[in-house]
Amino acid sequence: MDYGRPELAERLAAAYAAGTLRGPARRRFDALLPAHPALRDAVRAWNERLMPLTVALVPVAPPARVWQRIETRLDGSAAAATRTAPAARPALGSRLAFWRGLAGFASIAALSLAVLLASPVPVQPPIIVVLSSTPPAGGSAAPATASFVASISGDGRALVTRPLVNVGVQPDRSLELWAIPPGGAPRSLGVISASGATVVHKRQALEGADTLAVTLEPPGGSPSGNPTGPVLYAGKLTL
Repeated sequence: MDYGRPELAERLAAAYAAGTLRGPARRRFDALLPAHPALRDAVRAWNERLMPLTVALVPVAPPARVWQRIETRLDGSAAAATRTAPAARPALGSRLAFWRGLAGFASIAALSLAVLLASPVPVQPPIIVVLSSTPPAGGSAAPATASFVASISGDGRALVTRPLVNVGVQPDRSLELWAIPPGGAPRSLGVISASGATVVHKRQALEGADTLAVTLEPPGGSPSGNPTGPVLYAGKLTL
């Protein structure tokens, strides 16, 4: 397989960065990266495009059981060291502070490395569109809540969607994304995931659009090419 082909590198890198490339395929891709500069460049570019999505996500504190497991492992390691070579053991709080600080430093270092490895050519900032829930037809006007975020790269080559909250969709229904130009017919951007990131490939359909909307459709999307279900989420788009 020719991994130097731009379209193949783009497709694999998009799935790798979005987390949809899993299992043996992901491990095989990891093994290929050191020997294929085109793949590394594509992954770096996709990481840059997807990174803005994390800004809109609410930080989640790790469960207490995570720190309890760390404490248990630290105590076990310290006990083993004491049996082989008795020595003064630092306080548990100091050791936890060290590991937490080390984890934070590693995260900052990884982010800094990604920035340093990025192309020195100035990159246009991405466009972030927040799609909020829409009130049901004939229903009371409830406060809109942000449910989806769409990130469009500055060069227009990438569009990624991700839900901000849990979106419940029945097994016999799909969510479909639409680009709507002023006074024009909606253009389908494809079916999107209700639980994870989706890389949208029909980016050319964004031209002239000023609104993004998500509708509820049959499995696989609208059978007619036009919206058939209710509009669940919508957001204004300015390119």
